[in-house]
Amino acid sequence: MNYSGTSSLLVKSQTASNDVTKRQRDAEPKRYVCSVCDKRFPGKRALNDHSLNHAGDKLYQCPQCEKVFVNLQYLKRHMNIHRGKFKCSECGKSFRGGADLRRHIRIHSGEKPFECNVCRKRFTGNGDLTIHSRIHSGAKPFICHVCQKAFRHSCSLATHMRVHTGDKPYKCHVCDKCFGNSSTLQKHKRTVHSNIRRYYCPYCGKLFHLLSGMQSHVRVHTGAKYYSCGHCSECFTWYSQLKSHLLKSHDEGTWFTCHICPKKFSLKDHLKVHIRRHECVKPYVCCDCQKRFCTRGELKLHQTVHSNFKLFCCGLCGKDFKRKYIVRVHFQRCLDKR
Repeated sequence: MNYSGTSSLLVKSQTASNDVTKRQRDAEPKRYVCSVCDKRFPGKRALNDHSLNHAGDKLYQCPQCEKVFVNLQYLKRHMNIHRGKFKCSECGKSFRGGADLRRHIRIHSGEKPFECNVCRKRFTGNGDLTIHSRIHSGAKPFICHVCQKAFRHSCSLATHMRVHTGDKPYKCHVCDKCFGNSSTLQKHKRTVHSNIRRYYCPYCGKLFHLLSGMQSHVRVHTGAKYYSCGHCSECFTWYSQLKSHLLKSHDEGTWFTCHICPKKFSLKDHLKVHIRRHECVKPYVCCDCQKRFCTRGELKLHQTVHSNFKLFCCGLCGKDFKRKYIVRVHFQRCLDKR
C-alpha cells in the first residue's frame, strides 16, 4: 500500500506537535463547562451538542445496526462505517471519517509522527500524545462533580460517572449481564463465553484469553519487578504485593476488613471473593451439570471434566494438560532431560 500521501500530511502535523504546551489549540481557554460531567468546550455550540448526550433523547436510529444518536450529523458519520466510504485497504476495517482512517493506517505503516519531548516516546495520534503528556505534568483536568475524583481523559470521566448513575449500557447477548463500558463487555465475552485462548507464555506454554494476562504472567519467569516502594528500596512483581507492603510496613492505604471474621485484605476484590465463601454465594454455574462455584477460575477448571479441552500446554514439548500443577511437573521434567 502506498502511504506517500499520508506521510506528507503527517510531516506537517509532527512539526506542529513536538511541544504540546505551545500548541495554540491547547492554549485556548475552554470557557463553556458541562454542568453534568464538567467537560469543557471552546464554544457554546459545541457545549449544546454535547449536552444532548445527557438529555437521553436519542432520536436518530441507524437502520442497519439500530444504534441511536442525538443528532443527524452523528448518524451520517456513523453510516460511513456501513457504506465503507472510508475503508482500510489493508484489513478492510471501515471508519466514520478520513481522519480516523489516516490515523488507523499508521498502525499498518508503523508511523508514529508524534513524539513526547520529555521521554521521547512516539505515538500514532496527537490525541494520544496529549493524554500521555499529562503523565509528566501530572495534570488531571477532568473532575467528577460528585466525588471530586480527577482523570486525565474525558472518556475516563464519562465512564466513571456511570458509577454514580448506575448506568450500564453494554449488555452481553449470551447471559444478559450488563457493563459500564464496552471494553469490560468484550473482556467478559472472551473470558466467560469463549474457550479461545490466543496468547501463550513462551516459557511454559500456558494459554491466555488476553495479551495483558500473558504479559503479566511472564513476570513469574523473568522475575521482573515493575512496582517500587516510594519509602524504601523494595521492589515487587505485582501491584497487590506493593499495596500489601505499603499497608504492613509503612501504614499507607486502607485495609478491607471482613465483617464476619477479622481477616483483612489489601484489595477489595479479594475481600469480595472471601465474603462469598462465608455466605456460600456461588454465582458461577456449570452449564453441563449445574454445579456452582465461587470464582470463575474454579468454574473453568471444573469444565475440563466435561470435555477434552486442555487449558495448559508444555512450552518445551507441546503436550497438553487439563491441570496447571500437572503441566508444571511435566515442564520441569522436560527441563531436567535437556
